[in-house]
Amino acid sequence: MAAGDRGHGSGEIKLVAGNSNRALAESIATYLKTPLTKCSVRRFADMEIFVEIQENVRGADVFVIQSTSFPTNDHLMELLIITDALRRSSARRITAVIPYFGYARQDRRASGRTPISAKLVANLITHAGADRVLTLDLHAGQIQGFFDIPTDNLFAAPVMERDIKARMELDKLMVVSPDVGGVVRARALAKRIDAPLAIVDKRRERAGESEVMNVIGDVKGRTCILIDDIIDSGGTLVNAAEALLERGAKDVLAYITHGVLSGGAVARIASSKLRELVITDSIMPTEAVRVAQNIRVISIAPLIGEAIGRTAHEESVSSLFN
Repeated sequence: MAAGDRGHGSGEIKLVAGNSNRALAESIATYLKTPLTKCSVRRFADMEIFVEIQENVRGADVFVIQSTSFPTNDHLMELLIITDALRRSSARRITAVIPYFGYARQDRRASGRTPISAKLVANLITHAGADRVLTLDLHAGQIQGFFDIPTDNLFAAPVMERDIKARMELDKLMVVSPDVGGVVRARALAKRIDAPLAIVDKRRERAGESEVMNVIGDVKGRTCILIDDIIDSGGTLVNAAEALLERGAKDVLAYITHGVLSGGAVARIASSKLRELVITDSIMPTEAVRVAQNIRVISIAPLIGEAIGRTAHEESVSSLFN
């Protein structure tokens, strides 16, 4: 069923956007042919967040679109306060649509006396009044289990697959995981485009020595595609690209879902040997990203828009995983 042909089911669909990624929210609204609900999210003089829903949402099926990206705590608080405002305004159901779920890298206790912040954030979202969660490429799939409400974790792989097939010669490609932990994600994309798989294994032989990049797989003469869920500082990706080229790779590109790109990451990518870094708009691109010559942004608005439409009308979302 086309997005524009859908009725309102048992309750009217309402889309509410926070301030984290207004452009993505507007693209989703365009896809669904549903205008964004009027909502004021502003700050008091002491930077407290104040929210006012400026339309009737009583009995509505409301989707709050808000990535918890930088500044993470501000955007998380916006999400919680918007959710509380909707609950107190008698919304029938509230779905937190979180394209990028901040704190996802704190999904376990790495050492003693440390938090599992991803679980804490899941609890906050649930207790604020969310009835379900829709997110994209969680850093660790088990985070779905941190929520005590239904949680759909979409994958950007179908969007990346279409982009790769439209732009490249598939018989010369090799998909590469930049570390051992990302092998499952890389293998899934390799299977989709029928390409071989390689792995970059980084290890430190002795304390105080620099990391050695070992490439598992024959990349000679191949166009290598590095695949991962998050790029933050960009150091691992840049080093992996150099290691692949040293071992005879013809070319290196990277497809990453969430472009966190903190600190000097954009400059690091711009001056690297990567032919291109492709990221999604799960996090609103900065001006530096927009003007970078070798960074390109592809939109996940149709994917999330379709998932919202199907969720609202109790249709299957699992087919979108394919």
